[in-house]
Amino acid sequence: MITRLRKKIFTLKSIGLAFGISGATAGIVMASDAGLHPPSYPWDFKGYLSTFHHASLRRGFQVYREVCSSCHSLQRVAFRHLVNVTHTEKEMKAIAEDYEIEDGPNDKGEMFTRPGKLTDYFPSPYPNKEAAKAANGGAYPPDLSLMVRGRHDGENYIFSLLTGYMDPPAGLEVREGLHFNPYFPGGLISMDRPLYDGAVEYDDGTPATTSQMAKDVVSFLCFTSKPEHDERKRMGLRAMIILITAFGIAFYLKQHRWAVLKTRKIFYCPPKDL
Repeated sequence: MITRLRKKIFTLKSIGLAFGISGATAGIVMASDAGLHPPSYPWDFKGYLSTFHHASLRRGFQVYREVCSSCHSLQRVAFRHLVNVTHTEKEMKAIAEDYEIEDGPNDKGEMFTRPGKLTDYFPSPYPNKEAAKAANGGAYPPDLSLMVRGRHDGENYIFSLLTGYMDPPAGLEVREGLHFNPYFPGGLISMDRPLYDGAVEYDDGTPATTSQMAKDVVSFLCFTSKPEHDERKRMGLRAMIILITAFGIAFYLKQHRWAVLKTRKIFYCPPKDL
């Protein structure tokens, strides 16, 4: 066991020297393979009674539609899921009609395209996985429908990833097509920085800073991952009210109704002999 461990350490040091870095530096690079742990942010929907801010969800959908949808799909979300969440039914119908949905076959056995309907799901920007890889240098852009659930500390990780692009540290060579981001496992990510100040123009006049856009799109992705979030908290509040009321009634009955019967004494007085 000790001999094998020494061989592994020697091999790792050799790899570090082969790339012109010291053994200590090689250890630091390997330790960063898991990515920098993101800080915890005070999300406004994280409280026990807090719900999603629907204006933020609307802005987040706009960021997804104008920035993220060119590469990332949202295949588990239908247009109808956003009715009365980000937009009214009329607005969402108009948005759905802007998409070309492949349907069919028709009477001739051919596939055709038509305007989208509320019952349709968001189409993928690529026809298949291989086309997506070819368009992104071999990296496959993941579907964002359940991204918050699919990543540890999802909302904090995604926010940190979107706002964490920076210049690589001295001595680290980044090959063409990759970008340095300490929050991504390994530190190198093929996705270019997607958000810049003013990348979108919000309809409500909110300043479109990088952090604001990242916050809004993360809130929107939290909704797509947890659409039952608000309803679950609402039902939990109702359940707590019912339980507290039931406990109050039970306590009252115990103290003021049954206590008299439980504490009374019954004496048996045998009849006297006549």
